[in-house]
Amino acid sequence: MNFIYINQNILDNLFYILVSILIYYILLDHGKRLSQYGKTLITACMSIPIILCMKFPIYIDEYCVHDLRQIPFIIGTLYGGWPVGAALLVIILTFRFAFYGFNLLTLIVYIVIFIITALLSSKFKNFNRKNKLNSSILLILFLGILTSFISLGMSDHFRITDAYVFYFIILPPFIIGLAVYIMEILKDAIIIRTQMIRLEKMEVVSQLAASISHEVRNPLTVVKGFVQLLKAPDLTQEVREQYIQHVVRELNSAESIISEYLAFAKPAIEKVENILINREIGYVIEMIKPLANMNLVTISNQLAPGITRGNIQHFKQCFLNLIKNGIEAMPNGGELNIVSYVNNFDIIIIEISDNGVGMNKEQINRFGEPYYSSKEKGTGLGSMVAVKTIQTMNGTLHLTSALNKGTTISITLPVYQEDHSGK
Repeated sequence: MNFIYINQNILDNLFYILVSILIYYILLDHGKRLSQYGKTLITACMSIPIILCMKFPIYIDEYCVHDLRQIPFIIGTLYGGWPVGAALLVIILTFRFAFYGFNLLTLIVYIVIFIITALLSSKFKNFNRKNKLNSSILLILFLGILTSFISLGMSDHFRITDAYVFYFIILPPFIIGLAVYIMEILKDAIIIRTQMIRLEKMEVVSQLAASISHEVRNPLTVVKGFVQLLKAPDLTQEVREQYIQHVVRELNSAESIISEYLAFAKPAIEKVENILINREIGYVIEMIKPLANMNLVTISNQLAPGITRGNIQHFKQCFLNLIKNGIEAMPNGGELNIVSYVNNFDIIIIEISDNGVGMNKEQINRFGEPYYSSKEKGTGLGSMVAVKTIQTMNGTLHLTSALNKGTTISITLPVYQEDHSGK
């Protein structure tokens, strides 16, 4: 092997590829708007390592340049289909010719790579992880050998050296296998987390449904009783109207409980709007009172007016999870106190206090971690969603707790000041 032409950029090339993959999945997971433009996103993320790999090649001589640019090119085409592959082909040829000048052999080689990879991409998406790994490794090995024979047939200067065999034939299958494996793990992690969050929400919904059905039965029983009394023939008009008022009041109570349950159960709309703290937390308290009553928990509140910004349904889900945690922390009943006020620094402070079992230091430090819960059957995702929601609203969450004495959750949120200047 001719060591004169070998430099230390092989790890750099690998670094560019792996970091770009991580950035792609971070943006796909956290950038909700960006996730709508998946093909554009993968094109942008794969084009960066293509350019950097060409700018800092692994092996170069007077006739040929070798780097790992073909790996992000193939990955982008396999996962994004021929439109992404076509865009990456234009990018790879443009920068290749800009860096090293026009070369007909390069043009033909990458068109061949694009056509073969694009033909496989439609089937590749339906493969399982094992088949994706095997097919990507075999594909790049086949393309490396095929393009080598094309180069030998078209160029008198092209030589297959030991360095060429290592960097262009042997090394790429290992790297693309690693890259595809990491992409599949990250994709599965995002899918599993999304499903677990949905399951956590459905668990809350099912518990609310059970408690609400119990709570709704009470006004319906009252309604049934008054309807039977209305059948009495000797009722005066005044008494009859009183009975009807009782019926209407109890039906309104049942309707309110059901409406709040349905509002929570439906999918959230991704929009930011003004949130009236006292009103929305009040709605959550009314919605969860049936669950509190079933657990012999009394909820008291002192909610001061205050406005912040965020997604209303996510906000309500956040506080529903936190209040539900407080109720479940008092298995033998107790009192849950909820207070909100605005301090002198235009910060809304919300405190949720219970006198339940409390938490130890480790449980406090790990509060909000996914898949960690102090409850026997808990997943910890409810707390994770709550913490993430508060952070999204530029707020903070702090816990103080003592075993067998209770827990206080302090949440701070910025006050939203509406602009009345007319500008």
